[in-house]
Amino acid sequence: MRQLKYSEKKLLKHTDFLKWKVDNNLHEVKILKKYMIQRREDYTMYNRLARQTRDLARKIRDLDPKDPYRLEASGKLIAKLHEMGLIPTKWNLEFCDRITASSFCRRRLPCVMVRNKMAPNLRTAVTFIEQGHVRVGINMVKDPAFLVTRVLEDYVTWVDTSAIRKHVMQYRDERDDFDLDNC
Repeated sequence: MRQLKYSEKKLLKHTDFLKWKVDNNLHEVKILKKYMIQRREDYTMYNRLARQTRDLARKIRDLDPKDPYRLEASGKLIAKLHEMGLIPTKWNLEFCDRITASSFCRRRLPCVMVRNKMAPNLRTAVTFIEQGHVRVGINMVKDPAFLVTRVLEDYVTWVDTSAIRKHVMQYRDERDDFDLDNC
């Protein structure tokens, strides 16, 4: 790199190239690493959804408490968020204000697999998903960004032809030679 001229030094004297005010994404990078999110667009989408949900909950809360529309809208919002697994109970609208992008990240398929003890860590869970070892219901899922609802959480399992399923069944002494060899 060439030496700066005197006038360039004067212009850049108060400029810090290491810390940018606009590029304050340390929290974002921390969340991306914590939940093994591979695409930044997914995280920005989760942020946008969380912000829209909080805004909607605040607008519903600002309505008149005796308004029948408020009761109906808050009931639908709370039921939907509870069904998605983003809030713990269906009884309080205050939980809707606590929804963050991390709430959506915790509902991703790799996190559910680690919680169900199907994988020791998120990195391994992401690898299993990308290699096609996991299914949700009857559909094989190869996208780690798949959001799992409360209902679908019970249907996360191994694909029938998966080598990992064979090892798990052999470890549990549930291996049936006829079923596994003829797949």
